[in-house]
Amino acid sequence: MTIAELISKVFLPLSLAIIMLGMGMTLVPSDFTRIFKYPKAILIGLTNQLILLPLIGFSLAVIFNLSPLMAVGLMILATCPGGPTSNLITQVCKGNIALSVSLTALASVLSIVSIPFLLSIALNYFGIETDMAIKLPVGDTILQIMVITVIPISIGMLIRRFKTEFALGLEKTMRIASTIIFILVFILVFAANLDSIAKAMKEVGVVTLLLNILTMFVGFLSARLFKLDLKSSISITVESGIQNGTLAIVIAYSILENVEIGIPTLAYSIWMFITGGILMWLMSRRTFAELKENDL
Repeated sequence: MTIAELISKVFLPLSLAIIMLGMGMTLVPSDFTRIFKYPKAILIGLTNQLILLPLIGFSLAVIFNLSPLMAVGLMILATCPGGPTSNLITQVCKGNIALSVSLTALASVLSIVSIPFLLSIALNYFGIETDMAIKLPVGDTILQIMVITVIPISIGMLIRRFKTEFALGLEKTMRIASTIIFILVFILVFAANLDSIAKAMKEVGVVTLLLNILTMFVGFLSARLFKLDLKSSISITVESGIQNGTLAIVIAYSILENVEIGIPTLAYSIWMFITGGILMWLMSRRTFAELKENDL
């Protein structure tokens, strides 16, 4: 196993699972029931993730006249749901964690249908001929959601339920630890893929940065237009711009069996960490009182 594989297959999932455990200790069941009782935020988030994001990706591929392989690679990114990293960034940004987790889970399940449909259209439009049926690893996708997200968060919520003072006492520590782990993961991913990232930035650096910025901007704008509170708007912004890079790589490398198609994902991953880090730095400085004041 190479260093890059060790980071992506062992260190990153383990780190995210630990972070999700800490995140669960900040949640109670009513955080989730409230979301589904008033589902406007969920519907806006899913509309951004499943419809607007692919439309933005497709538009950029056409405007920049990308090569067929790069265009399909960009579309893979645009059709992928958010991943556990989006939940981490939302937590540090003091967004609505329950909404972020719910959107990640729902979009991941729905993407089992949406990704094959949208990618089949993209492959046909951009002129890549393939007889291969695009079938996502349903079992692996669900297992990833369960092991990295649902189970650790559930354990954290149980700790919050039965050891409330302990859980509340760790909240600040876990937020700091999450930030440190995020920085370490970024450094390790960058170092392990240095040569590939340099090539990716040269070929699709600008268009992937635009995809990242535009999707987050549209996410925030749509949330505010529909009068969602700031915490929910932060969650939708992050979910719109932080994609599941692991799933994108699996589709490019394992399903479509083309390393070149995975190049946009490498470039996007770097921008994703940078813009996510900036959001974490800016939003984590805000106090709870400021967040409430913004929603008055």
